[in-house]
Amino acid sequence: MKSEPAVSTFHYHGCGHAFSGRFTRPFDQLIDVQAASSLPVIGGHGNSRIEHFQFREFVSFKKGYTHVSGGLQTDDNSNNTLVTATVEGLNMLDILTADRVVARLYSKHPAGEPEGLVTMVGSKFENLKIAGHEVNVNLDFALFENIRTFKEAQKAFEKDQGFRKIALDPFHAGHELKQQGSNGAFLCSLVKEMDTSCPGVKRTGHCFYVPGFGNVFLGEVMIVHGQRTLTMIRLELGSAIAGSGTAGAADVIGRHWP
Repeated sequence: MKSEPAVSTFHYHGCGHAFSGRFTRPFDQLIDVQAASSLPVIGGHGNSRIEHFQFREFVSFKKGYTHVSGGLQTDDNSNNTLVTATVEGLNMLDILTADRVVARLYSKHPAGEPEGLVTMVGSKFENLKIAGHEVNVNLDFALFENIRTFKEAQKAFEKDQGFRKIALDPFHAGHELKQQGSNGAFLCSLVKEMDTSCPGVKRTGHCFYVPGFGNVFLGEVMIVHGQRTLTMIRLELGSAIAGSGTAGAADVIGRHWP
């Protein structure tokens, strides 16, 4: 008696959170992940929401909410995953503020393909400010619409000077990245241009250094085979108050097995 052939099943993965952090000075305290959502392997949808969050006088936001959704699109037999993570009314130490920060990842995984095609269109900053001064951010959706998979990122790293420039040494630390193999990773940023008139603030790549506050990384993107992570704000605080944090983060994978 012959056994039935294994049926390929798509295993979904999508997660997002509005805010997370840890302070290490003047005390050591972890902030639990806020408004987190995670998609089950069978797909479906989920959401989470929190309002009027405040941690001492260090960080607050009016609303944080996430949504995850995954399902089969029958007209073309593709598996689709959507993750959004939003923070409204963000205030970090009365230095970094924003009316709204949105991370959005959408993955369309064609049948039989090893990777889904990921877009980040819809991600945005609204009224982002440093110490009351506007931060102008231009996101490069056009570049990343041609880099929807890890395989496309590998090709772009060799042939696209725009992508190579932001992925070669994203922190300008003098350590240039070599071409990545199948188990490698590219770290870069969705940001094309950003500037602020705030006195004393210095820009390096996708990072602003704010004296007496720390480093603010914007639109950070991690690309590995079959997976993409977008973190709209990542903080490295280092002054009288030290710690780290993220605001508006999303992640998608998903793959067929066997």
